[in-house]
Amino acid sequence: MFLGIDVGTGGTRAVLVNRRGVVVASAASEHAPIRSEHIGWAEQEPEDWWRAARESIAGVLAAAGLDGSQIEAIGLTGQMHGCVMLDAEGQVLRPALIWCDQRTQPECDWLEAKIGRERLIELTCNPALPNFTLTKLLWVRTHQPEIFSRIAHVLCPKDYVRYRLTGEYAIDMQEASGTLLLDVAHRRWSEEVAGAAGIPMSWLPDLFESPEICARISDAGAGATGLAVGTPVAAGAGDQGAGAVGMGIVGPGSVSATIGTSGVVFASTDKPTMDRLGRLHTFCHAAPGLWHVMGVTNGAGLSLRWFRDTFAPGASYDELTADAAKVPAGSDGLLWAPYLFGERTPHLDPQARAAFVGLTASHTRAHCVRAVMEGVAFSLRDTLTLFAELGIPVDQAGRRRCARPAVAADPGGCLRPRGGTTRCRGGRRVRRGAAGRRWRGCVAQRGSSLRGDSACCGVHRGEECSYDGGSISTIPAGLSRLKRNWEDVNGGARSWRRGNWIWTGRTCVSRSVRKRGTGPPAGVDHAAQRG
Repeated sequence: MFLGIDVGTGGTRAVLVNRRGVVVASAASEHAPIRSEHIGWAEQEPEDWWRAARESIAGVLAAAGLDGSQIEAIGLTGQMHGCVMLDAEGQVLRPALIWCDQRTQPECDWLEAKIGRERLIELTCNPALPNFTLTKLLWVRTHQPEIFSRIAHVLCPKDYVRYRLTGEYAIDMQEASGTLLLDVAHRRWSEEVAGAAGIPMSWLPDLFESPEICARISDAGAGATGLAVGTPVAAGAGDQGAGAVGMGIVGPGSVSATIGTSGVVFASTDKPTMDRLGRLHTFCHAAPGLWHVMGVTNGAGLSLRWFRDTFAPGASYDELTADAAKVPAGSDGLLWAPYLFGERTPHLDPQARAAFVGLTASHTRAHCVRAVMEGVAFSLRDTLTLFAELGIPVDQAGRRRCARPAVAADPGGCLRPRGGTTRCRGGRRVRRGAAGRRWRGCVAQRGSSLRGDSACCGVHRGEECSYDGGSISTIPAGLSRLKRNWEDVNGGARSWRRGNWIWTGRTCVSRSVRKRGTGPPAGVDHAAQRG
């Protein structure tokens, strides 16, 4: 039996998975709310993650009627990019700055001026962004030098929980890719970047491939959780990398779309594919010897939750999406820019702001909901456009290729959806139409990050759940084909082209620096936008 632990943003979940990849039991514990003292700030207490991990481990063992000695191996996954700072005794120095913290743009600008933007992308495959761990460290150096001077170790969220379980400072290649301190192409720490930023190499944890055993449960960890001393712990991966393993996205051409709090389009590649403009993230994959590219929409599922909590409290997501499915594709001209937390792909603008555009007295709540879902899908579609530009295939890793959709200038292929908001029927239809893709629903989508984590454990132990060549036997083979509605596809395509100057993030919408309604801003290729 394998134990997977997911240290998420809202809570920590533990699952038990057997050798056939079947989830036997699960348990979860919520985290305290994110602390945000100022706009754009986001912090959590690492000790609260550890509390939630202990509770979820105890809960899943009780639910399965097992004791810790029956766990063969453990894997961890969780939110990426967070910055946990420890002193020489392993004590937390301050609350962790987590992935959605946006305060560090000045540090990003300083780092790119210091190293050079092109050189930084060459070294790490990524530009400096407020989300990444290194820029958070630089903010602490600037604003809290007394804390910075006491740092001895830097970890990401799931790796802090591993430290509490085992006493070891370790990180996997996929997670490390999101720190901006890894030489992604060569899968090693970048001494040049660390040196330029003034970060001692001694602060950085040891690197491991995701399936490698990097630690074992310590006496203290066993006493706190009921797990057996010496139980092996695999390096694991960040949430997106582990989720990709759990969904079978482990071969060139395989692509998934995740819509949780944020939205991610994730493609596996057999070599590091760099976007010289930095619009996509290029990371090491959780599968050794592979890499992945991904585009991120910060406010994906968050957009619908914000709308529901603000304008439709008490309404269920199924109710909202069912009403939205009755609205014509394109929401009768209403558009939504989903920039509630700034934006990453393709705009790299932490100051971008959300907006409804084209709102009239004729629009209803259902129009707004559909516009929100289409806006998120349009944002994900921007990533697919970049994939086409960079020659990244979308073909389900050797599974039967889907028919080419009737959308101009877009490649063929289909996506596997993942994340809680993809399970609303009306929402799936809307997003398929707006994205211009067929989505193939995988029966293993729920808990796929934890399945992937458990697969990492099994790879080490040589069990059936090993992955090789684009197939993972922990994934039930059945796929449910989701049919496209051509009215949605064509209507979504027209609306996407009509509003593309908004989605470019140039920002008469996000910054109000131009008059709305004067057409696309300078620098937009009008001919390309007409399709």
